[in-house]
Amino acid sequence: MNAPLVVVERLTKYYVRGEQVIPVLVDINLEIDAGEYIALMGPSGSGKSTLLNLIAGIDKPSSGAIRVAGVDIARLSDAELASWRAANIGFIFQFYNLMPVLSAFDNIELPLLLTALSRRERRQRVATALALVGLTDRQEHYPNELSGGQQQRVAIARALISDPTLIVADEPTGDLDRTTAEEILGLLERLNRELGKTIVMVTHDPKAAEKAHRVAHLEKGVLAG
Repeated sequence: MNAPLVVVERLTKYYVRGEQVIPVLVDINLEIDAGEYIALMGPSGSGKSTLLNLIAGIDKPSSGAIRVAGVDIARLSDAELASWRAANIGFIFQFYNLMPVLSAFDNIELPLLLTALSRRERRQRVATALALVGLTDRQEHYPNELSGGQQQRVAIARALISDPTLIVADEPTGDLDRTTAEEILGLLERLNRELGKTIVMVTHDPKAAEKAHRVAHLEKGVLAG
């Protein structure tokens, strides 16, 4: 049996403000298999986005272990963690996080500028990603010339461009109308089913969570299932 892709063990996260200790996550244990699509749900302040950020190496735990493909990322230095994220994590955010001065093509290419790929190889990869998300005819458009759904498709293409080990999505449909949200969720399903991408998604939306293989609920920093 293959080992899980993500293993979270006895994970705790707290913040210190003056003499006050504020717990955010308490003794979290979670395993995610390669190719799995998992949704993290819970009320605001339950710690689901914090857990997502810890799994993605954006933040560090107060204690416990996080292993992704065998690497305990909690033990990496900041510089090592930055390199690890660039090679292993694809980010999809609620508000897209696109560079407004760059075209769709250039936004997608951006993560590849830190690699050793040639310009030709980068352009081939971007063309493939644009085709995958159905935006080949919008590649020269800037974010303010695209609809919300199109901007999120650009963000998804950017998340895919470096062939990441793991895709993390924080409320990817939270700023979209229902019809557009369904289109984006359908695209995420395709990435999981056809490309075998492992996806961890934070969402408030039960309809979005239904698309996942499994739902994990957080309540006041405790994983309920």
